[in-house]
Amino acid sequence: MNIVQTSILTLEQKQRLFKLWNSEYPERICYNDLKEFEKYLADLSNLKHYLLIDDLKQLMGWAFTFLREDQNWFGIIIDTKLQGKGFGILLLEELKKDNLVLNGWVTDHQNYFKRNKKQYLSPLAFYTKCGFIVNENIRLENEKISAVKIRWERT
Repeated sequence: MNIVQTSILTLEQKQRLFKLWNSEYPERICYNDLKEFEKYLADLSNLKHYLLIDDLKQLMGWAFTFLREDQNWFGIIIDTKLQGKGFGILLLEELKKDNLVLNGWVTDHQNYFKRNKKQYLSPLAFYTKCGFIVNENIRLENEKISAVKIRWERT
Protein backbone atom coordinates (compact mmCIF):
# COMPACT_ATOMS: atom_id res chain seq x y z
CA MET A 1 0.00 0.00 0.00
CA ASN A 2 1.09 3.52 -0.83
CA ILE A 3 -0.20 6.86 0.42
CA VAL A 4 -0.34 9.57 -2.23
CA GLN A 5 -0.87 13.17 -1.16
CA THR A 6 -2.60 15.62 -3.48
CA SER A 7 -4.70 18.76 -3.44
CA ILE A 8 -6.28 18.03 -6.84
CA LEU A 9 -8.33 14.92 -7.60
CA THR A 10 -8.87 13.40 -11.02
CA LEU A 11 -12.41 12.63 -12.14
CA GLU A 12 -11.68 8.92 -11.70
CA GLN A 13 -10.49 9.52 -8.11
CA LYS A 14 -13.58 11.61 -7.31
CA GLN A 15 -15.82 8.85 -8.68
CA ARG A 16 -14.06 6.23 -6.53
CA LEU A 17 -14.20 8.44 -3.41
CA PHE A 18 -17.89 9.15 -4.01
CA LYS A 19 -18.50 5.39 -4.18
CA LEU A 20 -16.33 4.76 -1.09
CA TRP A 21 -18.15 7.50 0.88
CA ASN A 22 -21.55 6.11 -0.04
CA SER A 23 -20.63 2.51 0.77
CA GLU A 24 -18.78 3.08 4.07
CA TYR A 25 -20.50 6.02 5.79
CA PRO A 26 -24.03 5.99 7.24
CA GLU A 27 -26.69 6.13 4.55
CA ARG A 28 -28.14 9.33 5.97
CA ILE A 29 -24.99 11.30 5.02
CA CYS A 30 -24.56 9.76 1.57
CA TYR A 31 -24.62 11.87 -1.57
CA ASN A 32 -27.20 11.40 -4.31
CA ASP A 33 -24.84 12.09 -7.18
CA LEU A 34 -21.25 12.97 -8.01
CA LYS A 35 -22.05 16.68 -8.50
CA GLU A 36 -23.39 16.93 -4.94
CA PHE A 37 -20.22 15.23 -3.63
CA GLU A 38 -18.01 17.54 -5.72
CA LYS A 39 -19.82 20.57 -4.27
CA TYR A 40 -19.10 19.31 -0.75
CA LEU A 41 -15.39 19.04 -1.61
CA ALA A 42 -15.34 22.43 -3.38
CA ASP A 43 -16.79 24.13 -0.30
CA LEU A 44 -13.90 22.95 1.92
CA SER A 45 -10.92 25.28 2.26
CA ASN A 46 -7.24 24.24 2.31
CA LEU A 47 -8.28 20.74 1.25
CA LYS A 48 -5.54 18.10 1.16
CA HIS A 49 -6.12 14.46 0.21
CA TYR A 50 -4.26 11.35 1.36
CA LEU A 51 -5.09 8.48 -0.97
CA LEU A 52 -4.43 4.88 0.06
CA ILE A 53 -3.48 3.04 -3.14
CA ASP A 54 -2.97 -0.73 -3.36
CA ASP A 55 -0.45 -2.59 -5.51
CA LEU A 56 -2.97 -2.77 -8.37
CA LYS A 57 -3.29 1.04 -8.29
CA GLN A 58 -6.80 0.81 -6.78
CA LEU A 59 -7.89 3.57 -4.39
CA MET A 60 -8.83 1.72 -1.18
CA GLY A 61 -8.87 4.45 1.44
CA TRP A 62 -8.94 8.19 1.81
CA ALA A 63 -8.14 10.71 4.46
CA PHE A 64 -8.51 14.43 4.00
CA THR A 65 -7.80 17.58 5.97
CA PHE A 66 -9.38 21.00 5.64
CA LEU A 67 -9.74 24.29 7.45
CA ARG A 68 -13.04 25.22 9.10
CA GLU A 69 -13.42 28.25 11.38
CA ASP A 70 -9.62 28.51 11.79
CA GLN A 71 -9.34 24.89 12.94
CA ASN A 72 -7.85 21.86 11.17
CA TRP A 73 -10.44 19.15 10.56
CA PHE A 74 -10.19 15.72 9.01
CA GLY A 75 -12.18 12.82 7.62
CA ILE A 76 -11.14 9.26 6.87
CA ILE A 77 -12.69 6.32 5.02
CA ILE A 78 -11.26 2.82 4.55
CA ASP A 79 -12.76 0.18 2.27
CA THR A 80 -14.50 -2.49 4.38
CA LYS A 81 -12.14 -5.16 3.00
CA LEU A 82 -9.18 -3.36 4.64
CA GLN A 83 -10.71 -2.30 7.94
CA GLY A 84 -9.02 -3.71 11.03
CA LYS A 85 -5.70 -4.27 9.22
CA GLY A 86 -3.81 -1.16 10.31
CA PHE A 87 -4.46 1.02 7.26
CA GLY A 88 -6.56 3.54 9.18
CA ILE A 89 -3.67 3.98 11.61
CA LEU A 90 -1.31 4.38 8.65
CA LEU A 91 -3.45 7.17 7.20
CA LEU A 92 -3.83 8.88 10.58
CA GLU A 93 -0.06 8.82 11.09
CA GLU A 94 0.34 10.67 7.77
CA LEU A 95 -2.19 13.28 8.86
CA LYS A 96 -0.43 13.70 12.20
CA LYS A 97 2.92 14.31 10.46
CA ASP A 98 1.45 17.31 8.62
CA ASN A 99 -0.75 18.80 11.35
CA LEU A 100 -0.37 20.04 14.92
CA VAL A 101 -4.08 19.58 15.67
CA LEU A 102 -6.86 17.49 14.11
CA ASN A 103 -10.57 17.84 14.83
CA GLY A 104 -13.33 15.51 13.70
CA TRP A 105 -16.92 14.46 14.20
CA VAL A 106 -17.57 10.83 15.14
CA THR A 107 -20.78 8.98 15.81
CA ASP A 108 -20.75 7.58 19.33
CA HIS A 109 -23.59 5.09 18.95
CA GLN A 110 -24.62 2.16 16.74
CA ASN A 111 -27.93 3.57 15.47
CA TYR A 112 -27.02 4.10 11.82
CA PHE A 113 -26.96 1.79 8.83
CA LYS A 114 -24.98 1.85 5.60
CA ARG A 115 -26.59 1.73 2.17
CA ASN A 116 -26.10 -2.05 2.12
CA LYS A 117 -28.30 -2.18 5.27
CA LYS A 118 -25.40 -3.34 7.46
CA GLN A 119 -24.95 -1.55 10.76
CA TYR A 120 -22.52 1.36 10.76
CA LEU A 121 -20.16 0.70 13.65
CA SER A 122 -18.95 3.76 15.54
CA PRO A 123 -15.19 4.26 15.08
CA LEU A 124 -14.91 6.13 18.39
CA ALA A 125 -12.84 3.41 20.12
CA PHE A 126 -10.42 3.43 17.15
CA TYR A 127 -9.85 7.17 17.49
CA THR A 128 -9.35 7.09 21.27
CA LYS A 129 -6.84 4.25 20.76
CA CYS A 130 -5.03 6.57 18.30
CA GLY A 131 -4.70 9.38 20.85
CA PHE A 132 -7.81 11.44 20.18
CA ILE A 133 -9.65 13.04 23.08
CA VAL A 134 -13.46 12.96 23.08
CA ASN A 135 -15.19 16.23 23.97
CA GLU A 136 -18.60 15.00 25.05
CA ASN A 137 -19.80 18.58 25.58
CA ILE A 138 -19.44 19.47 21.89
CA ARG A 139 -21.89 17.66 19.65
CA LEU A 140 -23.12 17.92 16.09
CA GLU A 141 -26.86 17.31 16.13
CA ASN A 142 -28.95 17.76 13.00
CA GLU A 143 -31.46 15.88 10.86
CA LYS A 144 -28.67 13.84 9.25
CA ILE A 145 -26.25 12.97 12.01
CA SER A 146 -25.54 12.88 15.73
CA ALA A 147 -21.82 12.99 16.50
CA VAL A 148 -19.34 13.98 19.17
CA LYS A 149 -16.24 16.11 18.59
CA ILE A 150 -12.84 14.45 18.82
CA ARG A 151 -9.47 16.23 18.90
CA TRP A 152 -5.84 15.25 18.64
CA GLU A 153 -2.94 17.58 19.48
CA ARG A 154 0.74 16.97 18.97
CA THR A 155 2.51 17.01 22.33
